[in-house]
Amino acid sequence: MLYLDAGTTYSKIITDSESFDKNYLDCKKDNFYYYIMPSNIVKSLNLTPNRSCGHMANSDENEIVALAKGAQKRQIESDATILDLGSRDAKWIRFKNNKFHDMDWNTSCASSTGATIEMLLKFYDVKPEDLKFNSEKFSVTCGIFGMEKIMDSISNGIPPKDAISKFVHGIAFNSWNFAKCPEKIYLSGGFCMNKCFTDSLQKYCEVVVLGRYVLCEGLIQ
Repeated sequence: MLYLDAGTTYSKIITDSESFDKNYLDCKKDNFYYYIMPSNIVKSLNLTPNRSCGHMANSDENEIVALAKGAQKRQIESDATILDLGSRDAKWIRFKNNKFHDMDWNTSCASSTGATIEMLLKFYDVKPEDLKFNSEKFSVTCGIFGMEKIMDSISNGIPPKDAISKFVHGIAFNSWNFAKCPEKIYLSGGFCMNKCFTDSLQKYCEVVVLGRYVLCEGLIQ
């Protein structure tokens, strides 16, 4: 059995066999092997998953449905908001009394998601662990204007890591607003690995990190 969440930058694979390069093996849980690897490598393997979702797959499951199913397999309250924020888009779903209540999905603008942060880190030669929570934030209603503020700040002497941290704080604030300002967010996706983001989001609500495999687990029947 093989389940694939094929993201734009990275893909998550859950399988019942140790089938891939061990360098990409993240963990083993409940007799399943969890892999995460660059999506361009996954694409070259020409896999035939039992079920899949994501931008880079011939998906047979809607990502919102996969997010909902995966979240319900975790220990969450009957009333909960789950936010998935990755490389390309942001989406959230809300349950009330363990039933679907509301959702939204931003697929039109990737300027405030993981791909932008990855490009900024690479351009300014900053490591993810160098980013720290900054009480100040840049408005990132438009990612282009947000990056302009980063460049202006750096040209005025602010260290790149501090400017990017303000940008990340702005993304966290926008994400909280996008999810309709809940008191608690269960966080899924690549931003789970960004401590600057989770620390920034905690300024506005309680944050419970679910990790990067929620959608993939939602594919398992």
